[in-house]
Amino acid sequence: MGNSIGDVKTTVGNIAKAFSGPKWKTADYRDLLCLLFLLTKTMKMKGMIALEAHIEKPSESSIFKRYPKISKGSFALDFICDTLRMMTMSLEDPHQVETAMEKLLEKHHSRALVPAGRPDHDGRRIACPRHRCAVLGVIKTMGSITEPPEILGGMIGGALVGTFLGVFLAYGLVGPIAVRLKGIVDEEAQFYHVIRDILVAHLHGNSAQVSVEIGRGSVPSLAQPSFAQLEEALNTIPTDAS
Repeated sequence: MGNSIGDVKTTVGNIAKAFSGPKWKTADYRDLLCLLFLLTKTMKMKGMIALEAHIEKPSESSIFKRYPKISKGSFALDFICDTLRMMTMSLEDPHQVETAMEKLLEKHHSRALVPAGRPDHDGRRIACPRHRCAVLGVIKTMGSITEPPEILGGMIGGALVGTFLGVFLAYGLVGPIAVRLKGIVDEEAQFYHVIRDILVAHLHGNSAQVSVEIGRGSVPSLAQPSFAQLEEALNTIPTDAS
């Protein structure tokens, strides 16, 4: 009752994520590096004007169409396009762009952490009423102190079972799910940090190849393609892809 309908829906929807894992997989990081390689290469070779058609209508862009998961209405797509729009407006100071990107990332991350915090908060709420029920059960038992031991034992056992159930649900199920969700949100945030690092590296005057290699260094270890794997992926991109 203390949460908004939107937060409740998001939290329930994200519980499945605790079991499925982060949205972005190893192949997605490789696709992201290739996508940003094409975009930064286009900026280097053809200028910002040539890029406007791609970022204004990414659904019709020959570059974005190659990577449908990234282009399908995700924050990653908006983050890339919004940053490139800033660049087309002559905001080319790397430090200013990086600061603006950091603010967007912080805002998105704070919002993404809300569903992860709800299960942990609600888990503690589950435990508290169970403790109260246990106390009430003991009070009720004391009111029946004249009953035979077998009846008193059953009443006390019922109170203790309720307490155990509350503690188990709160700290053995709901709490770990909340921790897992927070870890997933933090891991997914690395995907957007790669975008930031590559675009900032581009603004510092690096070539597309070097910028993407800098971004590769920010990919989580378990999902990071090797130098050879990235080079092979870049070499498979058609020369007319941009």
